[in-house]
Amino acid sequence: MKLAFVGKGGSGKTTLASLFARRAAALGHPVMAVDADINQHLAAALGLDPEAAAMGPVLGERMADIKDYLRGDNPLIPSAELMLKTTPPGPGSRLLTVGETNPLYEEVFTETEGIRFAATGGFVDDDLGVACYHSKVGAVELMLNHLIDTRDEFVVVDMVAGAEAFASGMFTRFDHTFLVCEPTLRSVGVYKQYAGYAADYDVNIAVIGNKIDDEDDVEFLREHVGDALLGWCGRSRYVKAAERGKVGPVEELEAENLAVLDAARERARAAGKDWAKFTRQAHEFHRKAAAAWGNDRAGVDLAEQIVSDFVLGEHLLHTETASTGCR
Repeated sequence: MKLAFVGKGGSGKTTLASLFARRAAALGHPVMAVDADINQHLAAALGLDPEAAAMGPVLGERMADIKDYLRGDNPLIPSAELMLKTTPPGPGSRLLTVGETNPLYEEVFTETEGIRFAATGGFVDDDLGVACYHSKVGAVELMLNHLIDTRDEFVVVDMVAGAEAFASGMFTRFDHTFLVCEPTLRSVGVYKQYAGYAADYDVNIAVIGNKIDDEDDVEFLREHVGDALLGWCGRSRYVKAAERGKVGPVEELEAENLAVLDAARERARAAGKDWAKFTRQAHEFHRKAAAAWGNDRAGVDLAEQIVSDFVLGEHLLHTETASTGCR
């Protein structure tokens, strides 16, 4: 399952994303976690050394390599320069799985507690004033477009804060979106904005309340988000200790907060995967990107890269697998 954790800055989305990933991995699920926020804090939340993670290779710096690897021998994509972040796979493309070993994973992912982790990389001095952060996040979008995952695997992406995710079609790349919401007007305002933008795209959204002190907080969220409220997490001594650098086993999280993580996991599994929708939306946003700017840059109609009947899904895992990736 491809899962996004979103919310207002400071709502606790990174904390919830890390706890979800660690809980799922502890229960034996294959887990991949990606920090796609401009503020890169997921590594520390997972218990990794944040300075070491910042110095390592990141997805945003490997866009050309990612494109070249994923295009494989797809005849419609003769060069990496003709790939956009929205480019969908087709016959001959290299497809990814969560548990495989390949050169991309070996280069940019780190293993921790059974979790395969990577970051897009934050802004650096050379980016200021001249770069768009969404060009870095594009590496994640492209990999999600080529990733075949199952219902018992979890790809957890800590997204940019607020409604910034709608600057691209990446918000449609997830089977389920968990919006972390504090009991404040600003936080529920982000939920309403996000839900409004996503309404026309059949996006599965559930709200997880966070930093809940009492029943009044719960009632406030119920009033503003209604049936979207999946559950809520109270103030946590475990989380406070983790934020001070003492990350204990996830099983030590308060039982009521663990129950919320388990409910979120089961909600995602119960909703299942819709590969036809995933493929259809990939094609839609690739056409939009090609028409808006891609065709002018490439000098050709990139929409012709779309193979309408090439639907991503687990059925492709049963085809011949090349030594360097699933074809």
